[in-house]
Amino acid sequence: MKTLTKRMSAVWFVFAAFVPTAICIYPFQNTSLPWNDRVDDLVNRLTVDEIVGQLSHGGLSPKAGPTPPIDRLGIKPYSWNTECLGGDSEAGNATSFPQSIGMAATFSREVIFAVAEATSIEVRAKYNNYSSSGEYGTHRGISCFSPVVNIMRHPLWGRNQETYGEDPYLSGQLAGSFVTGLQGDDPRYVRASAGCKHFDVHNGPENIPVSRFSFDAIVSERDWRTTFLPQFKACIDAGTFNLMCSYNKINGIPACANQKLLTSIAREEMGFTGYFISDQGAVENIISAHKYFNNSVDTAAGCLNAGLNLELSNSIDNNVFTYLGDALNAGKIDKSTLYERAKPLFYTRMRLGEFDPAEMDPYSKLDLSVVQSEEHRSISLDAALRSFVLLRNDGVLPLKTLDLNVALVGPMADNPSQQFGDYSADMESEFTTTPLSSLKSVFSQVTHESGCVDNKCAFYYRGRVKKAVESADLAVVFLGTGNDVESEGNDRANMELPGFQAQLLYDVVEFTQGSVVLFLFNAGPVNITFAKYHPRISAIVECFFPAQATGDAVKALLSNSPIAGSNPGGRLPFTWPASLNDVPPITNYSMVNRTYRYFEGVPLYPFGYGLSFSAFAYNGITLNQSIHVGDNLTVSVTVKNLGPYDGDEVTQAYPQWLNASVLTPHLQLVGFERNSLRVGEQRQVQFTVTSSQMAVYVEDKGFIVEPGPMRIYVGGQQPNQETHIDSNVLHGCFTIVGQSKLIGQYI
Repeated sequence: MKTLTKRMSAVWFVFAAFVPTAICIYPFQNTSLPWNDRVDDLVNRLTVDEIVGQLSHGGLSPKAGPTPPIDRLGIKPYSWNTECLGGDSEAGNATSFPQSIGMAATFSREVIFAVAEATSIEVRAKYNNYSSSGEYGTHRGISCFSPVVNIMRHPLWGRNQETYGEDPYLSGQLAGSFVTGLQGDDPRYVRASAGCKHFDVHNGPENIPVSRFSFDAIVSERDWRTTFLPQFKACIDAGTFNLMCSYNKINGIPACANQKLLTSIAREEMGFTGYFISDQGAVENIISAHKYFNNSVDTAAGCLNAGLNLELSNSIDNNVFTYLGDALNAGKIDKSTLYERAKPLFYTRMRLGEFDPAEMDPYSKLDLSVVQSEEHRSISLDAALRSFVLLRNDGVLPLKTLDLNVALVGPMADNPSQQFGDYSADMESEFTTTPLSSLKSVFSQVTHESGCVDNKCAFYYRGRVKKAVESADLAVVFLGTGNDVESEGNDRANMELPGFQAQLLYDVVEFTQGSVVLFLFNAGPVNITFAKYHPRISAIVECFFPAQATGDAVKALLSNSPIAGSNPGGRLPFTWPASLNDVPPITNYSMVNRTYRYFEGVPLYPFGYGLSFSAFAYNGITLNQSIHVGDNLTVSVTVKNLGPYDGDEVTQAYPQWLNASVLTPHLQLVGFERNSLRVGEQRQVQFTVTSSQMAVYVEDKGFIVEPGPMRIYVGGQQPNQETHIDSNVLHGCFTIVGQSKLIGQYI
């Protein structure tokens, strides 16, 4: 940010031209001045102790947050610690939305945008209420630590649920929609500020086989640039205000003290101008877990000099950044650097409207009437429905009649707390439905048996399950993991269904004479090979963690109700391996044999896979046969819904390099579009493949567009998969001509 060229007078009485009632005492309160001038004026008025107080209080209240007030300047406390991943998290009443991995399965920028917008409206409304009564503290602010854009690269990682899946392009596109939806479209003010995390190369383990707090992620420059950074660049391009540095080391250097990461890559190469905040306790971990520094003064200096702006610590008396004054006195940091680190923080607060008259900020008018509004509950249901992925269906779904004797079995049939992912809004019983609560009055007769005490299913009641299903026309089985089994700090030990859940499924198949439908609630893939191939299991639906609308969404899908989205159209945002033996160890950060881009085996279900109650067909692919280096490629196809139901189709585009000089992915998603089509309706879908998306990564140079042949596939799935949907995949070939062209370090 710019520095004022001359010192302004200590006291100004200024009337903002367009707000005649606003009296400004200081230039930073003058709404007619440029943002940077206002920020410079404010920060330059602070003492060193005041600056240290601001930079060291991004953490948990009451000791490490909120920031202390500066009464002499009329600056109030500010709470930096707010979570917005699945609604306004852990902050009382709020609409809850499906967990991120399910949101990724929608393959819909529009759904993500709507959820983020609704979330931020509620976050801002509650902030307005809190601040009006002087309440500040954890989860009381409007600066969100969301979205999570780390890549899902191992099935056992406990935080897979928080991600947008395994593909950098999909993750980046959805993250961009989340950021813009959250922050609003007012040209001057931000509704709630976004923060993308965890920066970077932070994709497990949590605790198995080693702790995330001390883990050193050894990553090649190629994998770093092609897999772990692109989605963060998309966040920056979308305008995120914050990046959160992660717990781990990257090639030997802790992320929050990593100057290459925070300054060289993020600021200088990617153009990030916002603020960096540490993950909770990550700065202390540099001493206690990484043992990279052995005292707080050196750690504070190392992190500040690397680029860190704000420490998020646990509620402790003296976190590391409280020693920044000592670091300054010892000559380990410059005063100018200390003051510069405060500027993005106050810029963010200004853009959130804190220092302007309330009547200028349209978001200041939001009140608690928006929380759990009918509109927001409708968005939650829509998102849940569009997140469901139909993995198998022999025609039993949608149900042709509801005049059935139905058994609802399994630990997820009526387990509301486990429907919600990590960092979800608090569960409100009034607005939460489970499969049992929504289905118990739908069928002629309903029997319910959980079979297990909880999702861990350490104790199994086989006799009860047999009694529940033996006379049923339809057995609907609800299995899964939930936060009890996979979550932050909690990796899974294997891919198996927890405890006796697999046995429960075997027994249902054995004891019932009717059809069996399996609903799964999980983030990381589980071993369902038996369910995929057994002839008695008629359908499998992957639900992820759908939150408060779970039961109503399941009911709508089973009956293909008139509610939009009831015909499943979700797609898997990750590769579902058949066995853990197909996946490298979680501590190995090479991308070899990971994700659809590099996987050499045959997955149980491929990335981008998902069935529908309808059939779709593609025809008429058009593209140029030859383009020049540096030009974009336009490719279009026509997709038609063949029926028998209205439904959604996700069209996907994957180029393939045929003669590259370096290693490239087998395929790379470069475009996706979800369309709702009536029976018989057809629509042209067009993608623009940018020049940078055709570039390959060359060591020590960057991304280069090379001349040569390429092929592009377009359809409702990846091409040439053993497990596939019935719709066709089109392809076309083209040639890039001319001389190689350097794009840069990012695409």
